[in-house]
Amino acid sequence: MSPSAADICIIGGGSFGSALASIAAGRGKSVRMWVRRAEQADEINRARTNGPYLPDRQLPEGIRATSDMQEALAGVPIVLLAIPSKFFREVARSAGEHLRGDQLLIHATKGIEVSSFSRMSQILREETCALKIGVLSGPNLAPELVAGHPSGSVIASRYDEVVRSVQAVFRGGHLRVYGGGDVIGAEIGGAFKNIIAIAAGVADGFGFGDNARSLVMTRGLSEMAQLGTSLGADVFTFGGLAGVGDLVATCNSKLSRNHQVGEGLAKGHDLETILRDLKQVAEGVPTTDAVFRRAKAAGLHLPIVEAVHAVLFEGHTARFALEQLMALPVGDELSALRYR
Repeated sequence: MSPSAADICIIGGGSFGSALASIAAGRGKSVRMWVRRAEQADEINRARTNGPYLPDRQLPEGIRATSDMQEALAGVPIVLLAIPSKFFREVARSAGEHLRGDQLLIHATKGIEVSSFSRMSQILREETCALKIGVLSGPNLAPELVAGHPSGSVIASRYDEVVRSVQAVFRGGHLRVYGGGDVIGAEIGGAFKNIIAIAAGVADGFGFGDNARSLVMTRGLSEMAQLGTSLGADVFTFGGLAGVGDLVATCNSKLSRNHQVGEGLAKGHDLETILRDLKQVAEGVPTTDAVFRRAKAAGLHLPIVEAVHAVLFEGHTARFALEQLMALPVGDELSALRYR
């Protein structure tokens, strides 16, 4: 039996994928969800709940889940992947076996493939036949989204059809989706802010105040822009929702998993224990490794990235990394980029 028609397919049954599915269904859209486990699909369809990802939240009736990728993708005009970067290529390859070239393909993954430094849109082009690809990014903490709090995001694509179609899915709800054309900037901003959120968590873990967090965020934005523009991004993208907007939310919120990682490191906890207790993916950890390697190869000096990398992967304490960071000579402000 062929599946009933759906307006959008969300690939990924984690907290963010579930939040997006809930918002779309709340706007009267028919949503199909692909999840890895048949047990999870059964729970969503039968009980309208999604275990540890959205505790104490009922999912709208407009969502139907399946663990069958072919069934999930059949006949839907829009496909949106919300998969951790570690598994992104594997899932994209699986989806690619069933996708048609006329389906719009969007991702909402804020990470970078460590082994290749591929952005997620690049992986989609390599693993699928999709032509019209986009990225959804912005300050979108899943618990606040499902609680119905106002939020904003940006859908970036070279194709106007992608931008308008995704905006139509969420139009009229509490998630305001703005349009843009800078895919590179949106992807780098979404991934890079997680590194800075770890650093902000360290500052908060040490009990520093707003001045310190502001310093980390502002200098982190400068490093984000340096990397992004070196890859071809528009520097103005980092002044929008996918850049400073996401940075503000993730660096200030206790809901941020990456912020929680930084706080744990400042308190002397080891990374393995922190990640085990977190029970969900903190994209900033692998992204730090990917960006550190890329920056080194490109000759970019990104002090906050280097400090976070030293704590995560080189055995340095957070206190020592902070002291080394504060001892560096001061450099240029972000505005100096325009003269380079």
